[in-house]
Amino acid sequence: MKILVADDHELFLKGLELLLKTNYAEAEIVLTHNYTEIFEILERQKKFDLILTDLAMPGDVWSNAIKKIHDKIPETPIIILSAVFDREIVQKTIELGVSGYLSKTSSHDEIINALQLVLSGGAWLPQEFLQTQQLDSVTEADKLLQEMMVENVSLSSNKPHLTPRQKDVLEEVAAGKSNKVIAFELGMTEGTVKLHMTAILKILGVYNRTAAVMEATKLGLIKGS
Repeated sequence: MKILVADDHELFLKGLELLLKTNYAEAEIVLTHNYTEIFEILERQKKFDLILTDLAMPGDVWSNAIKKIHDKIPETPIIILSAVFDREIVQKTIELGVSGYLSKTSSHDEIINALQLVLSGGAWLPQEFLQTQQLDSVTEADKLLQEMMVENVSLSSNKPHLTPRQKDVLEEVAAGKSNKVIAFELGMTEGTVKLHMTAILKILGVYNRTAAVMEATKLGLIKGS
């Protein structure tokens, strides 16, 4: 596994490196301090399994930088680890293709749980984001988040249930399609695909896309490949 980590605060950066090495001993950790360094590295190498980055850093405006990173390596999940929490910012990062958003005050366990979920194809969002109800407008992602909350409440049910949209996404996953292709074919953003996958993993009680397809096929929820 190869992880690119970026933060302009050296102490926090080293702390992340230690945390990652403790939990992923075999991983190659590449450290950077700003967006300029990220772009330089991605010009030379693009084979990363995960990017873990601060949001506000020197080198570029964050919205432009995240888009450029995602465009260069669209299949590599990106997790934002930031001191800033703002619903509009979190929403924007999801639209740009980010797979996770964490607060810098998150516990070590929460960070590792987020990494595991994202690496298995899901998305990790701040609890505050899921709980926010007062919106000026309801977007597709907002509706999905509300749907996820309802589904999460019903997880104690003996029989897992997938919504029609979740089944559509999982059928595409079963066909071996990437999030980018699924998003295009189903007319949604990649961020929304990842949120659907998060809900699917939780509902089925599994930890990765392959297991989700197998479990849903076994239960007769999808046809499978």
